[in-house]
Amino acid sequence: MADQEPTAKSRPTKKLKKEFDENSVAKFRRGQPIATKNIEDKKLKGRLQYSEGVVRQAQVQAAKVNDWLLPGEAGSLEAEGTERTWRFQQQDIVKEVDTGAARKVFDLSLTELGPYSLDFSRSGRHMLLGGRKGHLALLDWQRLHTVCELQVRETIRDVHFLHNETLFAVAQKKHTYIYDNRGIEIHCLKEHTEANKLEFLPYHHLLCSVGSTGALCYQDTSTGQIVATHRTKLGPCNTMRQNSWNAVLCLGHSNGTVTMWTPNISTPVVRMLCHHGPVRTVAVDPSGHQLITAGADKSVKVWDIRTYRPLHAYTSVAPVEWADVSQKGMLAIGHGRRVQVWKDALSEKAQAPYMTHTVQAGVLADVAFCPYEDILALGHSGGVSTMIVPGAGEPNYDSFVANPFQTRKQRREAEVHQLLDKLQPEMITLDPDGVGRIEREPADVQRERQEEADAANAARLSGQRQEADQKTRQKGKNKPTRRQRKKQQNIIEDKKPKIKAAMREQGLTAEFGGLTSAEAKREAQEKVLEGVPRALHRFYKK
Repeated sequence: MADQEPTAKSRPTKKLKKEFDENSVAKFRRGQPIATKNIEDKKLKGRLQYSEGVVRQAQVQAAKVNDWLLPGEAGSLEAEGTERTWRFQQQDIVKEVDTGAARKVFDLSLTELGPYSLDFSRSGRHMLLGGRKGHLALLDWQRLHTVCELQVRETIRDVHFLHNETLFAVAQKKHTYIYDNRGIEIHCLKEHTEANKLEFLPYHHLLCSVGSTGALCYQDTSTGQIVATHRTKLGPCNTMRQNSWNAVLCLGHSNGTVTMWTPNISTPVVRMLCHHGPVRTVAVDPSGHQLITAGADKSVKVWDIRTYRPLHAYTSVAPVEWADVSQKGMLAIGHGRRVQVWKDALSEKAQAPYMTHTVQAGVLADVAFCPYEDILALGHSGGVSTMIVPGAGEPNYDSFVANPFQTRKQRREAEVHQLLDKLQPEMITLDPDGVGRIEREPADVQRERQEEADAANAARLSGQRQEADQKTRQKGKNKPTRRQRKKQQNIIEDKKPKIKAAMREQGLTAEFGGLTSAEAKREAQEKVLEGVPRALHRFYKK
């Protein structure tokens, strides 16, 4: 019975519900179940119970499929005895991993064109490099293949992919430009002036920028329209990161505050005082519940976005300039030439870092985790480097969200689906679960309405009782045959005036002063016999 598919008539059995534990099924829940205990309407209660049973059965089936088709688990470094994982060197790790993973560790020496900022595509297959002195490169980095490379001969402050690897945006000295994967300039976005940071919201197709003017600009890349332009009024901004859970942008400012913005509100929806000095970098975990901030006061803080309170705080030997969070919740921070990776540092306070690394040449300019890979990319003044971080990436990818092995035909179909499923900017809120939620009225208003409804019902019932008491009860007045006869009589009475009016017009009735049928017939006969000899009257039909 547990392997049968749910049908319209069969209810999910208890045996099926108990087949998986709550921890494996809870992953596939979408909101709280409906409480049917206090529902008095039996029909409605039965329907809700059935629908909840179907949902529960679907969750169990999804847990079974997850157990069958997604067996991959994230790995990690394990130390024995007195060893510590943060003492492991990259060259030692490369010797122990397989050849495919070892090929992903490389060091590009580009000392004359750095420092470099970088970005990965959503599938993690392509890497975009932007040198401060105008060097742009799009790489299929897993295959060590250069897709395109160009020199714009202008200062580059930031680079970012758009909806896929075919288009990317570059924040240059004056304006922001969009290039394709052949290195051809497609658009010049003059509204994004002197941008320092770029972000792209994939589900809304919005390109966002903030820069030296302190203006936050939203532009729809599917239509080319400017959705919103907000003045932060907090001076130049060099730090911006999006919350992938609700598409809210988090900006760090020089006065130690972090502001959160949406395109439909011209003022920040949240303003948090996080540090006693300028905010150097901001990062958000994939679940969207933790915010990581680093300031010039050498502190790194983890905040709960749901309550806007600090969870943990760490102190570094120097102000942290760069930070990023992997798909599995690992935190990478960098300053100078040093990089530290912390494991489980968001849920609880860690005592020691998970891994450490030192850049051989140059000073750090950017750090970014590769999606679906255990790789951390480092952009610095000497070029670009990568390092292995076991357990950083999600081992099981969803091909409907991001497919690392996507073909050209699949990419085209995915673009069409993304445009059809595009969300409007008005749907960006702090709590995305509240979009389809019905807002309840205050308790006092509900109480007043209930009292008014009860009073109206009581008045109606009392009126019906008085009317029933005034009626004279007679035996046999309510028989089914009598009710049917009364209905038929009502139908006949309804048609009778129309029939009488038609007969009155034709002069066929004497009820309203007309002639009877016999008299009318006699008059017609007399008109026919006029002028006919009396001897021939017998030949005419009477």
